[in-house]
Amino acid sequence: MNAETPESLIPYDEIVQDALRGVVYGVLKRVETDGGLPGNHHFYIAFKTGAPGVEMPVHLRQRYPDEMTIVIQHRYWELKVDREHFEIGLSFNQVPTKLSIPYTAITGFHDPSVEFALQFPTPEGVIPSAPEPEPEPTPPESGDGSNVVTLDAFRKK
Repeated sequence: MNAETPESLIPYDEIVQDALRGVVYGVLKRVETDGGLPGNHHFYIAFKTGAPGVEMPVHLRQRYPDEMTIVIQHRYWELKVDREHFEIGLSFNQVPTKLSIPYTAITGFHDPSVEFALQFPTPEGVIPSAPEPEPEPTPPESGDGSNVVTLDAFRKK
């Protein structure tokens, strides 16, 4: 037997990663089917926000231009799971938000209730998205066409 390992023509690493992402699919599918999380189970799911197929509001992408971790525990809704991605409703600062996350974007899955965790390599071709600038607020116009803003309405009388 020689010291060098021959190069494989079968992408075993990719096949294993796909199988492990299938574990995440299976767990989420069970939660969707059962209508909720059993016992004390809850999940931390980290994903690359710039990965192809990730759908999220602009303000969250600006705040998390590279990676984000969500917690699925008490307050979530409309969990929809299919083979390629999952969709979920979560609240961020009391603002209801819908996310769509492909399994290929996931970099970590952790269920701390039973100390189960999976780590995935960063998906290829993922470049952190540059934050989109928020539009500048336009000051209200006064009726006379000037750009003067009065603060009279906010003063104590």
